[in-house]
Amino acid sequence: MNTTYPIYYPQFFTATIIDWKHLLLDNQYREIIIDTLKFLVADNRIILNAFVIMSNHMHIIWQPTFAFTPSNIQASLLTHTAKQFKRSLVSKDPTALETYKVNKYDRTYQFWKREALSIELRTHAVYMQKLEYIHYNPVKAGLCINPEGYYYSSAKFYHCGVDDFGMLTHYLGDQ
Repeated sequence: MNTTYPIYYPQFFTATIIDWKHLLLDNQYREIIIDTLKFLVADNRIILNAFVIMSNHMHIIWQPTFAFTPSNIQASLLTHTAKQFKRSLVSKDPTALETYKVNKYDRTYQFWKREALSIELRTHAVYMQKLEYIHYNPVKAGLCINPEGYYYSSAKFYHCGVDDFGMLTHYLGDQ
């Protein structure tokens, strides 16, 4: 039996900044997410097919690789990015950091809303609907005219064949 095949369906994953705050307007925080996704790909934890990072949320289509579960991947992404957000705000904007302060038994600050959305993409039709949703999110928000015009997205990869981030795998495999 070949154990290198992924054992989980591709996942549509959405995470939102707490209270819909626009932390991700600053590209520095978007880059933290990009760097974390690059690590997850390089460490062979995920196959990354698509993403978009908006001002207060992100959508991702990924597939955990053999040794990792969707919940492991989600926890890695959210925990690491939250630590990096906090580190940056401590040094650059302590006042803004205070807006993320919470009264929780297990943390002092919270950046991501609890209960991030994760949906298994079991059919091609659902997969394509989520891929289009991701790519047209910035267009619907009025941030660009065409999906490929928005930088923090995989749309340029799918529309023009350009992977500005060096971490994407086409949903059909090697193209």
